Amino acid sequence: MAGVSAVRRFPVVADLTLVTAGAMTANVAGYLLQLLAGRWLGVAGYSEFASLLAVQLLCAVPALALQNVVARELVRGASVAALRGLQWRCAVIVAVVVAVLVPVVTGALNVGVAACAAALGAAPALVLLSGEQGVLQGGRRFRALGVVLGAAGMLRVAPALVVLAAGGGAAPALGAAAVGLVVAAVVARFVAGTPSSRSRATDEDAVVHAIGVLPVLRAAQVQAALMALSSTDLIVVRMVLDDADASRYALGTIAAKIAFWLPQAVGVVLYPRMAQPTHSARAIRSALAVLSGIGIVAVLCAALAAPLAPLLAGQDYAPIEGLLWLFALHGAILAVLQGAMLSAIAVDRTALAALTWLGLGVEVTLMVSFARSIPALITTVASVAAVTTLVVAVIVLRTADRDSSRPGNPA
Repeated sequence: MAGVSAVRRFPVVADLTLVTAGAMTANVAGYLLQLLAGRWLGVAGYSEFASLLAVQLLCAVPALALQNVVARELVRGASVAALRGLQWRCAVIVAVVVAVLVPVVTGALNVGVAACAAALGAAPALVLLSGEQGVLQGGRRFRALGVVLGAAGMLRVAPALVVLAAGGGAAPALGAAAVGLVVAAVVARFVAGTPSSRSRATDEDAVVHAIGVLPVLRAAQVQAALMALSSTDLIVVRMVLDDADASRYALGTIAAKIAFWLPQAVGVVLYPRMAQPTHSARAIRSALAVLSGIGIVAVLCAALAAPLAPLLAGQDYAPIEGLLWLFALHGAILAVLQGAMLSAIAVDRTALAALTWLGLGVEVTLMVSFARSIPALITTVASVAAVTTLVVAVIVLRTADRDSSRPGNPA
């Protein structure tokens, strides 16, 4: 049995390695963008840039939801052609919503119209890119997925860095990043390829698996809750802190984002197994355990590397040096929550997101009412995230164990 277990485990480790390599390439590029933007734009200008990136992340929710739905439905037998039709419908809907949101966000955050339009305008391209990533993920083509993840990160960041290095502000940099995402979507479509002749021949049989936008909306509200919980603090701090402290807090969240996105490959690789009833419970337990272990390592690394922060970003950011481990803890906790919520999408039990929305409401209320300093703000968001994650994880694990014990499902 040990030999069989090892044989089964090896492909998973290889898949994790491939996806991690691509995701880390994208993430390192993203962190570099934020780090250099913090230095080049200064504490006075970086807050606008960081806040719009946070809003852009919230607008990416439909893209992340679409990827998960496409991967899940592909595992269940839907055709690639039908799923690509779904991704184009979603892209059109997102484009319409973005057009409505631009003036609203511009006024709420007191940012430039051009910068806001550039940040939000990338959302439809993200939808198309994520749809192709879902095709690769559901087909368990993890080597190709790793390539697309890495290429997309580089294509998004490189143009923005060139603009910033040339002295451009937030608007042209965000616009350049949006153009890079359009190119990335084209590259992803090329890598994913067209359905084979065999796949086209079975399209008629796949009609029973055809899905509309509603499943994406259900998954989107799960992703929205998670992304809001991980990003809303960046928006709120702009309202309760001055520009300098808001920029310092924004730079500190880089540690949180590293801890949050570092184990991204765990959920990506195990997600297709979560979508299969016979493997779901084991995949969920494995994912949460691995995510917790990686999170502990991330917090320790953040504590050890903290003295380097002022050297890399400038002495203006020295006040947050001793808090970086707490920022990393926040991200690590949210990574575990992400794993739990992905399992809910995989089995189409998205009502669990209500607990995350509740946690978000508590977080915003506490931040606006009581927190007026960087230490108070990061302590508040980390504490709320910890309680929310604990409750959600317990429910997910109990539900998975109950489902696995039903007749017909192996333990």
